[in-house]
Amino acid sequence: MCDDPLLPAPVARALAGYRELRDAHGPCWGEPPIPYVVQAWATVFLDRRYDYWGAALRQLAGRHPPEEMEDHLDEVDPELAVRDALAGDVLDNLAALRLTPEGFALEAVTRVVLDDRPFRTSLLLDSRVDEPVTVVVDGTPYEVPPRGARVAGLERDVSVGGAPVDLSPLRRRAEAATIRVRAGFPCRWSVTGANGQGWYPEGAPPKMDVHRRPFFHGDDLVIAVPAEPVTVAVARGMEYTTAEVVITPEAGAETLVELAPERLYDAAARGWYGGDLHVHLNWMGEEPAAPELAAAAQHGEDLHVLNLVAGNVASGRVYDVEALEHWVGKDLPWSDDRHLARLGVEYRNDVVGHLTAFGLREPPRRYHTGFEGTVDWPPNAVALEELRGLGGVTGYGHPFHTAFSDDDPPDVVLDSGRNCSAREIVADAALGLIDTLDVLNHSSIAATAAVYRRLIGAGNRLTVTAGTDAVLSFCRRGTASSPPGWERVYANVAGPLTAESYAEAILLGRTFATTGPWLELTVNGHGPGDTLELAPGQRVEIVVSSIGPEVESLEIRTAEGVLAQGPPGRLVASMTAGEPTYVVAVASGGPHPRATHRSGAYAHTSPVYVDVAGGHVAREADVRWCLAWLDRLEVLLRRYGTFETPAQLEDHLELYERARAVYRTRLP
Repeated sequence: MCDDPLLPAPVARALAGYRELRDAHGPCWGEPPIPYVVQAWATVFLDRRYDYWGAALRQLAGRHPPEEMEDHLDEVDPELAVRDALAGDVLDNLAALRLTPEGFALEAVTRVVLDDRPFRTSLLLDSRVDEPVTVVVDGTPYEVPPRGARVAGLERDVSVGGAPVDLSPLRRRAEAATIRVRAGFPCRWSVTGANGQGWYPEGAPPKMDVHRRPFFHGDDLVIAVPAEPVTVAVARGMEYTTAEVVITPEAGAETLVELAPERLYDAAARGWYGGDLHVHLNWMGEEPAAPELAAAAQHGEDLHVLNLVAGNVASGRVYDVEALEHWVGKDLPWSDDRHLARLGVEYRNDVVGHLTAFGLREPPRRYHTGFEGTVDWPPNAVALEELRGLGGVTGYGHPFHTAFSDDDPPDVVLDSGRNCSAREIVADAALGLIDTLDVLNHSSIAATAAVYRRLIGAGNRLTVTAGTDAVLSFCRRGTASSPPGWERVYANVAGPLTAESYAEAILLGRTFATTGPWLELTVNGHGPGDTLELAPGQRVEIVVSSIGPEVESLEIRTAEGVLAQGPPGRLVASMTAGEPTYVVAVASGGPHPRATHRSGAYAHTSPVYVDVAGGHVAREADVRWCLAWLDRLEVLLRRYGTFETPAQLEDHLELYERARAVYRTRLP
């Protein structure tokens, strides 16, 4: 094992430890049961069709005023919330035993099996009885509360009041066949049978993406399947289409399926390289992930840059810190001239935000603050200074979650308690401490884009980036278990792809971020990151072009709002220089098979800055909006922050005051 370049001894020991945690505690690995840890367990079952948080909040209705319910999420019964969110539906990985005054009944999505090996699934014990009911699952008694619910792992047998439950609806036996899938290069494969059931190569984790499509990565792979119709699909990230075929393999024989996706565009041929700056190898989940899984995913998705981040969940345990310490400052072993992988960091505080670092030369001293009752100190600004000093390109991840429009005041975003929103960014941006913002993320793209445009309109220089927060150790958790790179930041790199050249392109602002569409912007021939020096009255031509079937609309935006809008493909507009401004392009579309984000397709460029008569954009409305943000953030921090001394709080407030001073200099 120690001779395996993908699994050095410290990483192997850490992986073994994660498996022990999973075996002892389930998919949450013994992390403190704060609300988003509990929700992570629930979403192993609930996909985006089901609203866990809505069901959870309904439990609290009547017990607490609406404005206080988020402060009491630790009172939620998660098993009951899963039951209520499903509203009678049955899942392929969660059968339901309905307990009624008349008896019991098993409901299940029947799974196909090829042999008599033990079949493991999960069972929802759903009671409509007014007194407790004891159900014995694999010899373990579970007491189900009156009209309550429990979830149990099931492998062998179930009984209620001594009466056995007929488990035959859980599975049916089929004759076995074998298929070999081959594209000629690494790809993402999906092999699907009856009831959407996925089939995988031996040893591959049973992963499902947000669209409930099974997938695995590689080429020339052998899969045992039933001798009945199965659908084989192959894709390779956003630069390719998907090819699909339905076959009925012969029992007892091997059927070769040769299938390859077609390329939609070739970014690297144009000097652009796409990266996912926020991916976890291990961060709870059903199947602790070895580095070889990341290697297969990166090449199978043709993801040019992969930033695997070490980070904690809700305790002091920092996952993959051993890998970071072993490989920091080095390209990971599977990197080549078109694929670059590095270990980075997610630094986390649940009051002022989570941020990532790419391109570190050394590990940092600190990875988080504010967990398990520890203080929310020092401010994130201190971590940003350290990470930058270690060579890191820094950016806030999954920044905002609340619905928010361009015209909303800061209170709309800053209206809740402890969470991972990027609240400190308004101060850090003013002080030049943060490099990027993941406008493309798994949370609210629209809200983040609106905040981003306020920030650059107020005179801050920030690059648009993307980070999916994909977690390779999850098999079924919506976007988290989807392949890395389902959103990407494309950077226009000068010369060969290296960590240094990619970081430089990001720092220069030569980027766009996307869920899939290709998006180009030029202003008088200049692209994102450039600054045009214009005289008042001088005209410029703006050209936007897109590639991708999911695009429905193109926009050209300036600090004043939408300048032009049109259909996909190409959009041209002109502008006369007046006040200093910026120009960005946006592509958007509704839900689409190529779009993993719940809102649909989206792409956003970094700005081309338009300076006029030597002045840089600093729109008064945006500057005052940022000042109002800092005022509201101070109120929120005083209410929800944890501090041991007044001086710790004062360090935050002093940071905000320094930022206010910068913004005030930008007012007319």
